[in-house]
Amino acid sequence: MSGGVELLHGMINQMTIRPRFLLSAVALLACLTPTTGVTQGEPPFRAPGRMIDIGGWKVHLHCTGEVRPDQPTVILEAGAGDFSVEWSLVQPAVARFARVCSYDRSGDGWSELGPHPRTMKQLVYELHTLLERAGEKAPFVLVGQSFGGVVVRLYAATYSTDVAGMMLVDAGRLDPWRFINGNLVQLNTTATGRPVPEVKTSGPLRESDLPPAARAQMQAAARDLVTRANESRDKLPAEAKEMRRWALGTIKHVAAYVNPFEAEELALMIAAAKQKEYPLGDMPLTVLSAGRVQYDEAWLQEDHKRTQESHANLSRNGKQIVALESGHHIHIDEPELVTESIRDLLGATTQRSRSLPFP
Repeated sequence: MSGGVELLHGMINQMTIRPRFLLSAVALLACLTPTTGVTQGEPPFRAPGRMIDIGGWKVHLHCTGEVRPDQPTVILEAGAGDFSVEWSLVQPAVARFARVCSYDRSGDGWSELGPHPRTMKQLVYELHTLLERAGEKAPFVLVGQSFGGVVVRLYAATYSTDVAGMMLVDAGRLDPWRFINGNLVQLNTTATGRPVPEVKTSGPLRESDLPPAARAQMQAAARDLVTRANESRDKLPAEAKEMRRWALGTIKHVAAYVNPFEAEELALMIAAAKQKEYPLGDMPLTVLSAGRVQYDEAWLQEDHKRTQESHANLSRNGKQIVALESGHHIHIDEPELVTESIRDLLGATTQRSRSLPFP
């Protein structure tokens, strides 16, 4: 398969700074030692939602709560390496007062692998297609955690008339720090101007397409991920933890995060954001930021603080809330805060829609 080399490069390029430790090149290469014991067989539980065909592969969408007149549907977008079960403490509470949907990006959780490469542009197209084919109607309030925050920003830029409000939950940045070839750099600065491929509407990647060397390395990476599947997730229900252990041990989970064009996409997003003082206009925006120290390095902690503050300035109607009892996973550490913040955000979008009718 011609994409085999790109798959390997993509894995290496995903080295990133994580809270409390730096994932070094040495550590990553250690993860890539061939081993056995990756997940086999079916998931331990049946998917709680619907499996929707979006072009030759099926994606899991879990919607609960009633559609309410004049109130947007809430869409929950998980962080990198995460999927719908991450919202197990938030979604049931939100469903009491709103229609709310979580889902598994292609290759994650119960979902089947989608086409390669896994660009953010592709992810946004797939989410839009998923909601459309499932019959979930706009307007939406998008809630993105960590990497999911970048995804929902791109979604709003791509399908602006679909989005009535946004919440960024300790969201990722457009200029993330990464270890590349042993150097600490901001990923967007490595962009070379390569064109980002157009989205693919068919032709999902199959595990059988993977070259043996790539498959062996992905097996090793999956094995390592399983050992850390539930770090910082003690509060999740037992079934959610078990599903995470299964999902992170699959080859498809590793393949789902191979994006050789990430730097190019981030550079394009930064350039677009600079064209407007308030990229989101006056869209209601809530930024939830972790209040606990996440990094051993003081400069990184301060850098994170400044980034979170800047997120609130994406909209004239942006506000920041610091979750004092939370680390990076606010939706797990303080689910009640996230739930009530979503309720308040829905109220703000409803009030705005009365003065500015939604298309």
